Amino acid sequence: MLRQKWGSVVCPSCGNLVGVNDERCFNCGRWNPGLWGFAPVLSRLGRDLGFTQLVMGSCIILYFLSLVADARGISMGGFNFLAPSIPSLFLFGASGYRPVFEYGRWWTFLTAGWLHAGLLHILFNMMWIRQLAPATSEMYGASRMVIIYTIAGVTGFAASTLSRAYLPFLGGGDFTVGASAPIFGLLGALVYYGRRTGSSIVGDQAKSWAIALFIFGFIFRGIDNWAHLGGFAGGYATAQFLDPLRPERLDHLVGALVCLALTGIAVAYSIVDALSRFRL
Repeated sequence: MLRQKWGSVVCPSCGNLVGVNDERCFNCGRWNPGLWGFAPVLSRLGRDLGFTQLVMGSCIILYFLSLVADARGISMGGFNFLAPSIPSLFLFGASGYRPVFEYGRWWTFLTAGWLHAGLLHILFNMMWIRQLAPATSEMYGASRMVIIYTIAGVTGFAASTLSRAYLPFLGGGDFTVGASAPIFGLLGALVYYGRRTGSSIVGDQAKSWAIALFIFGFIFRGIDNWAHLGGFAGGYATAQFLDPLRPERLDHLVGALVCLALTGIAVAYSIVDALSRFRL
C-alpha cells in the first residue's frame, strides 16, 4: 500500500512517531510529517525526498556527457581543468547572452544550473548543494525547497543574461552555467527563514556564507556574480511567497514535480534544438 490513511508514521525529520494526519510534528515542528500518507514510501528517499541525490547525480551525469560529446574540445588548464567545450555546453543548455539573444534559447534559464564548466566547478557546487539542500528542506519541506531551487536558477541566469544585454559595462555572461545560482537561492531562502522566524542561528549562518561567497566571486575572475545576485534575490522572494511558517501543502508537491518535469523537458529540447539547428 503506497498511501497510509490512518495510524502512526515516523516523522521524516526527527524519527519520532506522529499521526499520519497530524498538521505538525510535536517534537521537531515539521509541517505535515505524514506527507499526506506517503511518508512510509517517501521517507526511504531521505529527509529531502531524495532531491539532493537527484541534483548531484543529474549534474554529474550531464557533466560527464558534456565531456564525452566533444572530447577534443576539453580544456585542461588551471581552474578550468577538465572543462567541456562551449559547443558541448551549448548542446546541453548553457545560458547567457548568446544562447538567449542570438539563438532564442530562452528555456536555458532552466537548464544552465545543471551544467558545469570544469572539475573544480562541479566539485565546489556539489559540496554546497550537499550542505544547503537538506537544511533548506528541513525549514521549508522538500517540495518548497525544489520550487525555490528551480526559480532561483531561472532568476539568476535571467539576471546574468539581461545584464549582459543591457548593462554590458557591469558584466554578465555571454555563456553561463553552474549550480551556484540556485545555491544562492537556497541561501536567500535560509536568510529569509531566519528573519521570518526570528532564528538568528539560521539567518546569521546563511548570511555569513552568502557574504563569503559573494566576496569570493568578486575576487576571482570568470565567476558570474549577476547569476549569484539574481539567484539570491529569486530564492529570497520565493521564500517570502511560500512562507515557512505556513504548512507545506499537496499543491507544493505538485509544483515541485512540475518544476522537475519542465527542467527535464528543457534539457531534452535543448539537445534536439542544437542538433537540428547545426546538424551535429
